[in-house]
Amino acid sequence: MTTPIRVVVADDQELVRSGFAMILDVQPDIEVVAEAGDGAEAVEAVRRHRPDVALLDIRMPRVDGIEACRAISALGGGCRTVMLTTFDSDRYVYDALHAGASGFLLKDVRRDDLTHAVRVVARGDSLLAPSVARRLVEQYTRPATRPRRTDPRLKLLTDRERETLLLLARGLSNAEIAAELLISDHTVKTHVGNLLAKLGLRDRIQAVICAYETGLVTAGDPPPGRGPLPRAGDPPGAAVREGGVRPNDGSHHRS
Repeated sequence: MTTPIRVVVADDQELVRSGFAMILDVQPDIEVVAEAGDGAEAVEAVRRHRPDVALLDIRMPRVDGIEACRAISALGGGCRTVMLTTFDSDRYVYDALHAGASGFLLKDVRRDDLTHAVRVVARGDSLLAPSVARRLVEQYTRPATRPRRTDPRLKLLTDRERETLLLLARGLSNAEIAAELLISDHTVKTHVGNLLAKLGLRDRIQAVICAYETGLVTAGDPPPGRGPLPRAGDPPGAAVREGGVRPNDGSHHRS
């Protein structure tokens, strides 16, 4: 029998909290092990029950969701967090992602999307509500956020890892990245794992943030499959004028 995904639900509104808990608890593969009315209670519940996922409202009394997320990340143990937000609290997205959040949902989320999000995050992936993702990308496509010189973090990556980060930041799945670079899915997973480790990133969401912070991706870049990729050593946002990506699996550079 498969072990259920253990979840802690935290929200200061009892009806909202119990509603989410009810939706999740009826799923055969999900078990709500505790509810919490604020961030402090959520951290204590995670410490006591060691869940797989903590569903946290951003705005809570005493300790808010961002601080609770940061504390939960510091606990270790593998608990991943999904933040609940509203349109007027999207400005907290950046801080919460840096605190270790693995997903964002709007509070008007459909029940199927809620259960899907918990399963996605529990298996180690990341998830953003479309409107939140759009606002996050807009934050990093403003001219003032672009570095003037090549960020030193990019120098830690091989050419292929940098190409992988670029496509990942443009929203491609592993399979789509493999098709774009003409490599196997397994090789893509290896490159993603390597670049996350080298850059000290937790997941794909933080990788997207890093790509914008370093200037690897900027507003006006060509969409996937419609323009050449920059090579290592090019300035941020630059692209290869001719030839595009070399059609090999890394034989011309180390992975």
